[in-house]
Amino acid sequence: MAVQKLYAGAKLRELRLRLGLTQKTFADKLKVSLPYLNQMENNHRPVSAAVVLALAQEFGLDVTELNAGEGERLVSDMREALADPVFSHAPPLADLRLAASNAPALARAFLDLHRAYRQTHERLASLDEALGREDASLKPSPWEEVRDFFHYCDNYVDAVDRAAEHFASGTRGRDMLVAAAEALEARGVQLAFGEDAILRQYDPGTKRLTLSARAAAPTQRFQLLYQLALLTQNELLEATLDLARFATPEARDIAKIGLANYFAGATLLPYRRFLTAAQETRHDLERLADLFGASIEQVAHRLSTLQRPGAKGVPFFFVRVDQAGTITKRHSATRLQFARFGGACPLWNVHRAFETPGQFLRQLAETPDGVRYFCLARDVSKPGGAFLAPVRRYAIGLGCEIAHAGALVYADGLDLKGRFEPIGISCRICDRADCHQRSVPPLERRLSVDANRRTLLPYSIAD
Repeated sequence: MAVQKLYAGAKLRELRLRLGLTQKTFADKLKVSLPYLNQMENNHRPVSAAVVLALAQEFGLDVTELNAGEGERLVSDMREALADPVFSHAPPLADLRLAASNAPALARAFLDLHRAYRQTHERLASLDEALGREDASLKPSPWEEVRDFFHYCDNYVDAVDRAAEHFASGTRGRDMLVAAAEALEARGVQLAFGEDAILRQYDPGTKRLTLSARAAAPTQRFQLLYQLALLTQNELLEATLDLARFATPEARDIAKIGLANYFAGATLLPYRRFLTAAQETRHDLERLADLFGASIEQVAHRLSTLQRPGAKGVPFFFVRVDQAGTITKRHSATRLQFARFGGACPLWNVHRAFETPGQFLRQLAETPDGVRYFCLARDVSKPGGAFLAPVRRYAIGLGCEIAHAGALVYADGLDLKGRFEPIGISCRICDRADCHQRSVPPLERRLSVDANRRTLLPYSIAD
């Protein structure tokens, strides 16, 4: 079996600049020649085992960071963007990988440009946006900007995560609802419970925080911790937002909510204690939910964020979809990436979870690149707390590459060498010729149309 070579030029260069070292000094510390370091930083040579060892010994680097998934995410995102019909043809996959590894900033700039094009195109398609409006100037979508921020930081924000863990360590095993309420009361905040459907409402003038009495206990804990983050961690959140440099005030505001949510989840499920429990229970979502007073969705989401350098958990992907198939939450610490535009592959078991409420569905799946995954899916319902209140229904998906499946209790009894169902990311970048659920042709393949012959599709995909 061939050993995959490790090209990590961008990571090496980023580490050197972060340390404030010249190439000559960095090369001396790694015990390599200056030309050799230059070749590694430009991905003309792979990173050798001796250099990896020197990075760990000299700088204490978690070597798994060298093989982080940012490059694969950039490649996947560029492939999807290039599937847009505006491009007559897409560059070869090898060229995309080269751009992602050698010039990640340029790759991200290309994605920003394509996103701006799409937004302009969508505005022009709407007359009330295109005609007669003075404020119809192009602005990046704040929601997408924040989504990409978390996407490219592996959904792990170290400073916020550690601050949450520090607070949780001081609760001394008390119920998090009680501990958080006491922390807020120490700041003069009065906690109350209301009967309406508003989950959380805070009045800064009276310092009164009202939570919905209808909400489930995990939701109440989460909302209380969210407010705690805004009131006690504001300087940390603002400093993190300064580093992110969002393009619009709206994006910054949305990101602050995201970071406060992150603090709430990381406090409810503190990193080291949760990681240990996940390993001991073999990632049993229901047992973990009971242990930490959390919901199954909160547990699944948290599992996908366990990417702390030096103490990483199983690399999971996590996704939540609504009944229309729209992705409402997504994150992947694996090579599996989700469609940035549109829904997920209909062959994926997350869509079938709505048909079997309250049950976990298991699936062995293989993506077009040949990578195999163990996938878990389940529906989650969020009742409104009253007879006529609307019920929000979602399905969540959690999974890992098949090499890690043995660490999950859900894989017990499955033949992990059995049949793997073919799934994809988006029809436009999936080149499977025989998919019975294909909605549109793949952009990178030539079509053959025969009016006298019909199979599953009204066309065939040429080799």
